[in-house]
Amino acid sequence: MNDLPKLTSPSQVRAWIEANQFLPSKVLGQNFLIDGNILRIMVETAAIGPDDGVLEVGPGLGVLTGPLSEAAARLVAVEKDPRLADHLAAAFRDRPSVTLVRGDALATDLGALKREHRLTRFVSNLPYSVGSRVLVDCFQLPDGFERLVVTVQLEVAERLAARPGTADYGLLAVWAQLDHEARIVKRVAHGCFYPRPQVTSAIVELVRTRARRAALPEPARFDALIKHAFSQRRKQLGTSLASFRHPAAPAAADAAPRAGIDPTRRPETLAVEEWIALDAACAAP
Repeated sequence: MNDLPKLTSPSQVRAWIEANQFLPSKVLGQNFLIDGNILRIMVETAAIGPDDGVLEVGPGLGVLTGPLSEAAARLVAVEKDPRLADHLAAAFRDRPSVTLVRGDALATDLGALKREHRLTRFVSNLPYSVGSRVLVDCFQLPDGFERLVVTVQLEVAERLAARPGTADYGLLAVWAQLDHEARIVKRVAHGCFYPRPQVTSAIVELVRTRARRAALPEPARFDALIKHAFSQRRKQLGTSLASFRHPAAPAAADAAPRAGIDPTRRPETLAVEEWIALDAACAAP
């Protein structure tokens, strides 16, 4: 595992996989990026400065890890698969700026890693199996990443960037857009990965332009509120709020009119600012 293949060459990636008897895991969502143009777009979009630190989740064979480690002052790569972690440890052993964390990103304190290594960017070809959950963990940090650039399933990308009043607008959009401006940079074809996934992917850029989560008086209440409302997204807000129970939300039942929101509206029509106002009204006596 000491030799790093040309990671944008499908034939060399296949040869490495066969030589090392490595079977990419569908359960772990292992689809390796092999397209040099997509790689370039991701790195350029990340706009990494010489003092920036970067977090990468699911580095796999290291196709992103290489250029990220060259651009950033510090790179922390979190890899769950022990076989790939061994490969990465050998491939990047001569780059002291690279810190390899062996483990599951969902069980890792990303906030602690961010603070310890002074990380400002999150750049990853996210495994399909955990992509949205890892992103939510990032969005729920009170001091989030300045910029996130990720490849995810197209349907996840559309939900991240969705606007109020659309079918894709929901929990993920509210969490993402609480502090970030989200946009789809480019669709990514199946052939840009090996093995080829059955779904289309997309590059998404999220730039932190606000710090509204840190200003929430009760972030756990806000999260519980939007989870409850979107779990009943076909119901009118007034009906949904009548069944919302949270110890920090004693006034939820009639919160909508006190927040200046028509209780006959449905969850997908509320902009993020309105969710913040509704959350505050839930606490009012």
